[in-house]
Formats: sequence, structure tokens, C-alpha cells
Amino acid sequence: MKDTPTSATDCSSAPLLFPDLGTRKVVADFSGGQLSSDGGALLLRQIDRALGVSRTVAGCFLDLRDSRYVDHSVEHLLAQRLHALALGYEDLNDHATLRLDPLLAVAAGKTDPLGQDRLQDRGRALAAPSTLNRLELSNCKATRYHKLSHDPVRVRDAVLKLALRCLPKHGREIVLGLDLMGHLVHGLQEGRHFSAYYDGYCYQPLYVVCGRVVLWAQLRTGDSDPKEEVLAALRVILAALRQHSPQARIVIRGDSGFCREELMSFCESQSDVYFVLGLAKNPILVGNVREALFAAAAKRCLCATPSAREFTEFSYQTQKSWSRERRVIGKAEVTAEGNNPRFVVTNLPAAGFPEDPSSAQRFAPAGLYEEVYCQRGNMENILKQQVLDLEADRMSTHHLASNQLRLWLATVAYLLLERLRALALGGTELANATAGTIRVKLLKVATTIKVSVRRVYLQFCSAFPLQDVFRLCQERLRNLPQDCG
Repeated sequence: MKDTPTSATDCSSAPLLFPDLGTRKVVADFSGGQLSSDGGALLLRQIDRALGVSRTVAGCFLDLRDSRYVDHSVEHLLAQRLHALALGYEDLNDHATLRLDPLLAVAAGKTDPLGQDRLQDRGRALAAPSTLNRLELSNCKATRYHKLSHDPVRVRDAVLKLALRCLPKHGREIVLGLDLMGHLVHGLQEGRHFSAYYDGYCYQPLYVVCGRVVLWAQLRTGDSDPKEEVLAALRVILAALRQHSPQARIVIRGDSGFCREELMSFCESQSDVYFVLGLAKNPILVGNVREALFAAAAKRCLCATPSAREFTEFSYQTQKSWSRERRVIGKAEVTAEGNNPRFVVTNLPAAGFPEDPSSAQRFAPAGLYEEVYCQRGNMENILKQQVLDLEADRMSTHHLASNQLRLWLATVAYLLLERLRALALGGTELANATAGTIRVKLLKVATTIKVSVRRVYLQFCSAFPLQDVFRLCQERLRNLPQDCG
């Protein structure tokens, strides 16, 4: 007669029997000790310390808690939240279990990764979901229940400062990509509005991207004026860029939704700011590329290709909305489905800049459309990584301020992964990988953790396929100076 468990403890330690493997029994239990599937969190800790990310953002918070009863500093809370976001744990309730992971505690900088010296809740080194929730709900309210508060402007400027460190200081040209995305919400969130395009209630945040770096992520409500918000954001970003790269010209790039007189006039009033914006087609614009469309159709017939295109440029001014004539580039494309004309408007000179001889070819009609404007596709891929890989659209709290803070945290978590790729993965098979691919292939490493008085000893899986890449990455990060860019 088999023995039956007599307690809950016996049930939890009972072996799990799986189908036999030939003549061998397959038996499992939960006696493996301290294990983690996120060994790459140590790489995130290295890049966080080198850039000073958690420390910089923590400086934007006001902590009014009684230090006698505090186990987790703001910097530790932010490190725990940011590293978990980068590792794929986007929800706060994930931390009910993650707080038991000593490896994540090491990555967050906790000197007691097993939580044995805690004032309360002994054995859990990291913060509970409720504590992290109070951090994210720090809506600048001065009440007895809100001991943590943040300055939204300082957080915004801190994120911008961290992002600017990733840009070269002596570049000749900086291209800023503008985009408005739709983040659906599933509740009664403050500031939500209905969008017919997205067929639901949503926020439509303004993003500003430079290369692979997200500089700006600002939530927008239904009653906000997009033209004023774009201009206000650009004024802040341009002031910071001019301090960071004083010799660079700045090119604003966006789709036809940003093609407004206010934005173009603003750029034209600045000596170092240019724009390349999509322009919605109309009968007058299409009439200006009629000859080019005919030439493209003839090329397609003669060359027997699926599509053909020609480029042309001309001056154009609307009857009422534009204050002046502007340079318009027309793409006359003919495909199997028919004519496909497209237009962009710009104030970049056709002859280029004297100090940059290569700019003449880039700013010619074909080069400007294909090499400058069409690179918007790369910017959209960057935003997809932030939304799909880091769940930046998870706006689950009621208050607009806390949802904005959540968006900033997702932006900083993406910055950690982007800097990991740029500073440590160059020349490897992950040099151009997305954030999600880096997470799955490099950060998800099975690890055994042994904590003693003298050291924390980590044993990675011997069968980990990218051991050489991991070693190279760790070596490069170890040699980084503090607060590097």
C-alpha cells in the first residue's frame, strides 16, 4: 500500500512522474534550490550602472517615507521595475513571484539578495506589486497616502538627457522622426478619447525618434491640440540638441499628418532646422506629375518590370493654408494596380550644403525621397519594438500622470536594451537584433544561484548556445566608464 501525503508540505514535495524514456523513469520535483531563467539580467545591471539610468530617474522623485520602515529605496524600486520590463515582465502582478528571484535582486543592486535582513517580509528581497504600484501612482498628490511623488517635467527631461547620451556629439546631421501612435485602453482612463481610425478609446502619444533612440514619448488626450504639442516638444528637444551637438543641422521628418503651416513655418524660422514631410495628394499635385507618370508607364512597358518610378520636383503653394511656395518632390510610380503618385514637401536645398558635398545627391529628388523620407520605416520598426516587445501601450491605471510615467519607464527599459545592443553587441549575430530577440537569445539564460557570506556564485546553463556572445558582451560592458553615452 502506497503512503499518502499527510500535509500540504508533503504534497508540494511529492515527485512528478512523466512518461518513461525507454528503460528510464522520468521523475521531477521542485527541490532545485535557487534558480532563475533570467541570467542576462546581470548584463542589464552593468549597462544600468554605466549609464546611471536608475539613479538619474530616481533623482526626479520625492521620497517622504519614514526611513526607519523603508526596505526599498526609489532607485532600487526603479531598477527592479525597469529590469523586469526589459526581461518581458510588463505587469506589476508578475512581481508577486519575481520578488523571490535572488538574481533579479542582484541586478537591482540589493546587497541582501535573499532578503534575510529585511525589517519585514523576511525572505523576499524585492518589493511587492503593491509597493511598485504606489511608485507608479505617484501622481504628485500631497496627501498622507502619497509618500512618493515625481516631478513630470524632471522625469521627461531626465529621459531626454539619457537618450541624448546615445547620440554622437560631433555629427553633421540629426534626423528627428515624428509619429503619432494609437494605444487602446480598456477602462475609464483619464484623458481617453474615441478614435474612429482605431475603432476604440485610446491615447495617441507623440513619439520623437532619432536613429534607434526614442527621445520623446508624450501621451495626448482628446482635447489637446496636436500642433501646439508638437511645437512645444520640438522647442524642448531642439534646445537640448543644440547643447549636445551644436554643429549639427536638424531635419524633422514625418508623414502627412504633420504637414501643417505652423510646423513648417517654425522650421523655416530656425537657421539650422529643416523638414521633410509627407504631403497628401490632390488633383493639382497629381497634375504636376502627369508627364512623369507617363514616362514611368513607358519604362514599365519597355523593361517588362512589375513597377517603375520617376521623380520630379516643382514649387507649390496651397490657396489658403500655406504662407509661401515650397519645394515639393513628386514620386510618379506605376504598378500593376495602377498609378501610385506620392509627394513630400521640404525646405532642404536641392544643391545641398557646401560643407557637405555628398548632400547634393542625397537632396536631389530621388535621393531625398528614397534615402531621407523613406527611412521613416526604420523609425516605425523602433516604435514597434517598444510597443510589442516592451508592452509600452499597457495603460492600465486610471490617472493620466501614472500612465505617462508608465510610458516613460517603458521608454527607459527600451533604452537599456538599445544601449546593450549598441555598446556590447557590435560585430555579433545580435548586432541588429530587435529588443525581443536580444531578450530571448541573450537574456533568458538558465542560472543556478548560490549566496554565501563572501560571494554570490552564479552557474549558467552549460548548453547555452550563445556563450561566446555573452562573454564578449560582459567584457565590453565591464570596460565601460561610469555615466558613459
